[in-house]
Amino acid sequence: MIYRVKTEIFEGPFDLLLFLIRKHEIDIYDIPIHDITNQFLEYIKLMKILDLEVAGEFIEMVASLMNIKARMLLPKPVFGDEDDVEDPRTELVQRLLEYKKFKEAASDMSGFEDRRRKMYSRKFFLKPEDEKTSSTEEYLQNVTLFDLLLAFKKALDNMPKVTYHEVKKIEITIEEQTDYILNILDVQPNILFSELIEKLKNRIVIIVTFLALLDLIKLRKIIVRQSRVFDDIKISSVL
Repeated sequence: MIYRVKTEIFEGPFDLLLFLIRKHEIDIYDIPIHDITNQFLEYIKLMKILDLEVAGEFIEMVASLMNIKARMLLPKPVFGDEDDVEDPRTELVQRLLEYKKFKEAASDMSGFEDRRRKMYSRKFFLKPEDEKTSSTEEYLQNVTLFDLLLAFKKALDNMPKVTYHEVKKIEITIEEQTDYILNILDVQPNILFSELIEKLKNRIVIIVTFLALLDLIKLRKIIVRQSRVFDDIKISSVL
């Protein structure tokens, strides 16, 4: 069964690059193209495993990174001043900085809008917006899709290494794992992602459970948060 997840929280290739730069505390002016390219490809593989729609701009970014990587491998000219040779990463860095600037401005404006939404002038007595009209971004707090993918990657990496392969059909559905998550949250309103999947020992079960988690986020039945950047993800039920 193919189950496609299309979610509003899906971000673009520059968001992924900025996520990787922040995660590894990389100097944006001195990006290790080889490492970043490999990690970028790892995230695309995760998206394909989950059957998430990989937009064309992600493929274009991979091509750009590979092009920069190839240009950096070319020998430098023997004669002439090395300072005159343009760094192949320059254009990418400029685009990243520009994107980061607009993203931060958009975030600031969103904050202004959110604060303004809570203010009411004296002559208008408007009923506060119903919770159901809240956006997906409000529910996700500071957790991005890439934070979720990082948690998913850790779950797969921590699986026991199997030295043999046994062909066995596993009957499991998104609906079953959705109920699995909701039943746990009925007993305890909060649970860490690592605790949620620690008893799941099969790769396909982890994948389907992660898809169920994305589905519940999309349906606004759960909230996911982090206490700090790159920390474990806390899953809470929506009361």
